Amino acid sequence: MPPPALRLLLLLGCFAVARGNLSRDESQPTTSDETVVAGGTVVLKCQVEDPDDSSLQWSNPAQQTLYFGEKRALRDNRIQLERSTPNELTISISDVVLSDEGEYTCSIFTMPVRTAKALVTVLGVPQKPQIFGHEQPIDEEKIARLTCRSSGSKPAAQLRWKKGNKELKDGGTVVAEDPNGKTFTVSSSVEFRVTKEDNEAEVTCTVDHESLQNSERSTTQKLQVHYKPTARIEPHPQYPREGEKLQLQCDGQGNPIPQEFLWEKEGSDAPLQLSSDSILIFPFLNKSDSGTYVCTATSSMGSVVAKYNLDVSDLSQLPTPHVHSTPAPPPGPSQPISHASMATASSFTPALSQDASPVPSTSSTYHAVIGGVVAVIVFLLLSLLIVLGHYLIRHKGLCISHGETVPSRHRQTPAEVMCTYLTHEAKGSDDAPDADTAIINAEGGQAGGDDKKEYFI
Repeated sequence: MPPPALRLLLLLGCFAVARGNLSRDESQPTTSDETVVAGGTVVLKCQVEDPDDSSLQWSNPAQQTLYFGEKRALRDNRIQLERSTPNELTISISDVVLSDEGEYTCSIFTMPVRTAKALVTVLGVPQKPQIFGHEQPIDEEKIARLTCRSSGSKPAAQLRWKKGNKELKDGGTVVAEDPNGKTFTVSSSVEFRVTKEDNEAEVTCTVDHESLQNSERSTTQKLQVHYKPTARIEPHPQYPREGEKLQLQCDGQGNPIPQEFLWEKEGSDAPLQLSSDSILIFPFLNKSDSGTYVCTATSSMGSVVAKYNLDVSDLSQLPTPHVHSTPAPPPGPSQPISHASMATASSFTPALSQDASPVPSTSSTYHAVIGGVVAVIVFLLLSLLIVLGHYLIRHKGLCISHGETVPSRHRQTPAEVMCTYLTHEAKGSDDAPDADTAIINAEGGQAGGDDKKEYFI
């Protein structure tokens, strides 16, 4: 026989099992809590093992009956019956809004009435974030202060920053409740120093929230950074020759781009050109063009100086063109200097004026005079040849064919005509009454002058 203590423990165990079986109620309905994103659809299911010939009912947080069995009690087209049996009542609510959140009750009207609660949580979807502080350009080496804001999230969302592919650490997050009392607005700020390399850089703010279901919602903005200009002088063509046209282009870069260009020549008092045109033009070049040309490019961020050393030599002594560096005076704090130079041969000197149109030298005038003289000589020679030809044509002789006198310009084919050309120097031919007598006189009077006859066949 077991000891008294052991018998007492066995009696207590049997009593607990019997009480658990008695407490189990097969008529008690069961439900589950649900979470839904605003705008989505939530399904509410209520089940019971023993309905005890009673119907199940769903009611909303305001204790308004939605469905009693198969019968619709509340006229709301968003609420639909999914399944209705003695042991189950399932309904769905579409296009869920924040006000649909709360405890929904499933009841079975037995004696006593038994109920079960289902908590519906509605997630507020955060709006697309907005970035503020980028509206105006930022000067280089200054601090950029940007703010990102997103509203409508429930619970409060998280914000994160990136510049390009680099994560930025925010300076703090502020959460404020929206006027509806259900959602929140989240703000995040970030600060960093900008350089000219940050110009056109993309800054992205991303909002993370469970309602987005592993997707991202972000906004990207490009930074506008103002920085000091740079400049360099480029010749076109790169290797000009004497008499050729030369253009010096002052290539200014920066943000904003330089809008004013001052051209000067070292050693000259007056500027060559001051305008928005970055090109200095030389129609021709010569030795007097040699020197150092200075371009000062100016923008709202400052000025920069570029120099170009032009060394013009005689063509007969001109080596292969080359580029070399020429030192320039040290610039001020806001005026970095770039250098370029070239040895070239050319023939005109630029005028020191606002339009920078160089004035021709006297060498080109000499060339023009020589050309004019040659043209006059050629014209006189051509005129002389024309007069001589005209004279020879007017002094041609006669052509005799088969006893007929025919002008030489009307000669027939060689087979038909044999012409004897007689000059007016043939004696006795002028007074002859006819052609035959003229020939006879010519033959008699010029027995020793056969060399003055020409025969055309």
